[in-house]
Amino acid sequence: MQALTWAATHFIGLFQASGETLVGLITGILPTLIVLLTLMYAITTWVGEARMARAVQWSARWAITRYTLMPIIAVIMLTNPMAYSFGVYLPERQKPAFYDSAVSFVHPVTAFFPHANAGEIFVWTGISAGVLAAAPDKYPVLALLYFGTGIVVIFIRGILTEWITRFLIRRQGLTEVFDDYDREFIEASRRNKKLEVGKGAAR
Repeated sequence: MQALTWAATHFIGLFQASGETLVGLITGILPTLIVLLTLMYAITTWVGEARMARAVQWSARWAITRYTLMPIIAVIMLTNPMAYSFGVYLPERQKPAFYDSAVSFVHPVTAFFPHANAGEIFVWTGISAGVLAAAPDKYPVLALLYFGTGIVVIFIRGILTEWITRFLIRRQGLTEVFDDYDREFIEASRRNKKLEVGKGAAR
């Protein structure tokens, strides 16, 4: 009987603890996430999807922006996992590197933009819990270091993955195949530019 009583008590206690956690989320992080999401959608609407797309295409031109600015914009504006769809603006040989850099940023971004990867906010809270307990005044410094280190890491990963991708393409004799992909990508980009110019003239 004691064992049954213990089991029943702890069974109910599990749900009570879950309820308390839910209340903590509702009064804590959830309002922040909702406000941040609303702000990002408002910025996207205000700037316009076409301008946002042009900004992303611009950042895709050079390696330093392709593996820093581009994944940062993608993760903050589109959040995880939609951020990876920005890879459509890149040729095939650069898509693995962009994915690597973007997927590596979904945790460092939560230091300032928890809405970008709300499902895994526990990673940042776990990292910062000790600092908050020991030295709360150092929390902003930790957030800056976490975010900044993330940018350095995604740049390194992007460069290395792009190099590895090019190496494997050559090693497996797929250079001509990817050259065809590049030509198709350039032609598609030109068609899109012509369509945008035509729409602008029509307006």
